[in-house]
Amino acid sequence: MTTYTLRKGSADKVRTDLVVIGVATGKGKTLVPGPGGEPVAAAYGRGFAPLLAALGFTGGFGEVAKVPTAGPLNAGQLLVVGLGPQDALTTEKVRRAAGVAARSIGNVASVAVALPAVDAAHVRAVVDGFSAGLYQYRGLKSGPKPTAVADVVVLSDVARRADAAAALERATLVGGLADQVRDWVNTPPNVLVPLQFAAELKKATAKSGVDYELVTAAQLKKLGCGGILGVGQGSENPPCLVKLTWTPPEPQGSVALVGKGITFDSGGLTIKPAGGMGTMKSDMAGAAAVAGAIQAVAALEIPVSVTAYLPLAENMVGGASMRPGDVLTMHSGKTVEVLNTDAEGRLVLADALTMAVRDEPDVIIDVATLTGACVVALGDRIAGLFGDDEIVAEVEAAAASSGELFWHLPIPEEQRRTVRTESKVADLQQHVWVRWGSALYAAAFLEQFAEGVPWAHLDIAGPSYNAGGPWGHVPTGGTGFALSTLVELIASRAKA
Repeated sequence: MTTYTLRKGSADKVRTDLVVIGVATGKGKTLVPGPGGEPVAAAYGRGFAPLLAALGFTGGFGEVAKVPTAGPLNAGQLLVVGLGPQDALTTEKVRRAAGVAARSIGNVASVAVALPAVDAAHVRAVVDGFSAGLYQYRGLKSGPKPTAVADVVVLSDVARRADAAAALERATLVGGLADQVRDWVNTPPNVLVPLQFAAELKKATAKSGVDYELVTAAQLKKLGCGGILGVGQGSENPPCLVKLTWTPPEPQGSVALVGKGITFDSGGLTIKPAGGMGTMKSDMAGAAAVAGAIQAVAALEIPVSVTAYLPLAENMVGGASMRPGDVLTMHSGKTVEVLNTDAEGRLVLADALTMAVRDEPDVIIDVATLTGACVVALGDRIAGLFGDDEIVAEVEAAAASSGELFWHLPIPEEQRRTVRTESKVADLQQHVWVRWGSALYAAAFLEQFAEGVPWAHLDIAGPSYNAGGPWGHVPTGGTGFALSTLVELIASRAKA
């Protein structure tokens, strides 16, 4: 396990296996040490820039160069990370540069990070990025696990300030839970079936102060949760729902979180093409992020009541599978005509949203890998954001601190009207076979189950899973996306 500490010190004097600094480009493409790296440049003197240039280092964002120090520094090695143009340096770039650095440290036991940490926000960004960059999923591989770096010291002139120490504590805690979320998302789907995921959630929350409740398939049937049951009925692995609750001593309001937990999505009878199933173990990333968020809120003792509703199911093909044309009776009592069994996420979320509404929270936020259309619209690094303007604004403010990227999308009135009026056999129509704006239609469908409670919908289908190579602080595979934003949002509601 890696230990993070915050210390006021000079990067040229610190005794460690490796010291990390950032170098930006100034006027005329000159190499300029970033805040925290100046003592290292001074220790090398006039030879610093020529040394980096000889290594082919130009200061471009994300470039790295590793140098054996052999004298000028007390650290054994120096790792230099490019920050890009000096006048365009942002907190988010610091976060991403820290992730690049973490993946480049090699086999060392101790690291001192002297990237720009000029205030609490930058301290948080450095730790966020570095911890994410260190993440590796070993899965079911045999053999010894790789040795992790034991000690990371973040060097900062604000190290003795209370807000900086608090930023380090929160970033370390959330980073550890993000690794847990990533592990769940990366777990093979034959291992993390719905009831096993429920067992993992119980284990994770056992000593967290979060109350755990399992609602079995038999209980879901008694509750009339036709959406969850309909999606799960084609699988040998029965569906369930996990309810997690954090109740502080003197709560300042309440938040309900709903997370989509499809442990594998074949598409059902509306089956996906073979190439579209390879990453479908990640279709429970919303539930994983929500579970991580409520644990973080409890660990930080944020005085806001939080209840998480995690509908877990496996969408498979079988003799009992839900069919296009079926009509389901939902927990709310509304009937829904199913036209596309691969649009299953909105069905399980609908039942969970009704449960949340009936518990009368101040606000509901659902998180789901819901639509491929959102990925087409926004790419794989930006999540779609829908809902009531006031709650959307809260999410955007939280994301500005967390560094996660969201884009507010509309719910047009014509989509709402189609959801409510197009079915000839049911109250609502689950899907329309129109390519354009289908992410908006999905949001319009979910809105019917929010029933006027202030609500936001986070479609994280793109950024929740990185099928390519790592970039910035984002690892390959499960990313833990939305966890940090949810924690930030709930914390901000405690200050209101």
